Amino acid sequence: MIEITNETNYQPNVNLLETIAAELTDRDIELIFTDNATIQAMNREHRGIDKPTDVLSFPLEKVPFTPLGEIVISVEYAKNKASEYHNSLDDEIALLFIHGLLHLLGYDHETDKGEMRRKEEEIIRHFGLPESLIVRMEGGS
Repeated sequence: MIEITNETNYQPNVNLLETIAAELTDRDIELIFTDNATIQAMNREHRGIDKPTDVLSFPLEKVPFTPLGEIVISVEYAKNKASEYHNSLDDEIALLFIHGLLHLLGYDHETDKGEMRRKEEEIIRHFGLPESLIVRMEGGS
């Protein structure tokens, strides 16, 4: 189950997000939709990077009955990227959700040997979504 806190007027495609989550984990996930100012403050506090970002993930310790972790998505940032890449906002949010969820599951594209990229691409193909975040950051396939 996904517990959503929505600080925006965006109405997420909850069915799609729940279906994606169910493919990857049986643990609960906290999902927060916010704006660039809020995610920038979180990015500064937790990563020392003073700029907005698209998605942040905060894994929790594996303790019985606790969520897997928290995913924070800037809807404002996602809208800009959706426009830039000619995606729907729902598709862009789904891409960010997948990316954040993989981080909660222990994947790290900054340190692994391509495992996260391959897993992200597999999930994206399965759901018929556009190009992955990692592929976009690396400049294409």
